[in-house]
Amino acid sequence: MTFESAELEVLAGKILSAPRARQRRLIALAGAPASGKSTLAETLAVALTKAGCVTQVIPMDGFHLDNRILAERGILGRKGAPESFDAAGLVQLCKRLGDEDEVVFPVFDRSRDIAIAGCGLVTAQSDTIIVEGNYLLFDTPAWRPLIQYWDIAIRLEVSRIELRQRLIRRWLEHGQTMEEAVARAQGNDLQNADIIERYRLDVPGQIVLRNSQSKED
Repeated sequence: MTFESAELEVLAGKILSAPRARQRRLIALAGAPASGKSTLAETLAVALTKAGCVTQVIPMDGFHLDNRILAERGILGRKGAPESFDAAGLVQLCKRLGDEDEVVFPVFDRSRDIAIAGCGLVTAQSDTIIVEGNYLLFDTPAWRPLIQYWDIAIRLEVSRIELRQRLIRRWLEHGQTMEEAVARAQGNDLQNADIIERYRLDVPGQIVLRNSQSKED
């Protein structure tokens, strides 16, 4: 997602002016697959750090269940769906992030398609954390507890047509054929996008950004 510097300054200003409930400020950046979450998270983290808030990004992808577990449960083909994540683990991480000095977290290695425990570290100096992922504003029992930890909630919205184009391009860039890319986009990713919309949880004061640019996360 592409932002002009002035737009980033406005967004950063809204974040910095919002009250924080605990020692660290926690920001939720939610959206469908390929909505631009990762790109915006990294850009925003740089802007906030320049403004004097040491900021780190934690992708929700680190809480993917292992492929072995997904296969045993018969949902390997639905990797990325809500049930393919350790939602309880993410809730516990967000609980710890607010006040503990150092916190380790798992990181997803896309090249090996696995989550690696203890691979990421939130330092004691970090006072703002951006958590980015699909289901951070999601109205089901497993995911709803996250809401209590967000000081700021940002939702990215992208049209279904644009999402489909981005997702197909993503899988083509991963070496899949056009047929495979279309099947994966329509058979899994867009289904997850529909689920996100069906169970979307809008919270007071949330910031909604409509991303129509060509850049994806």
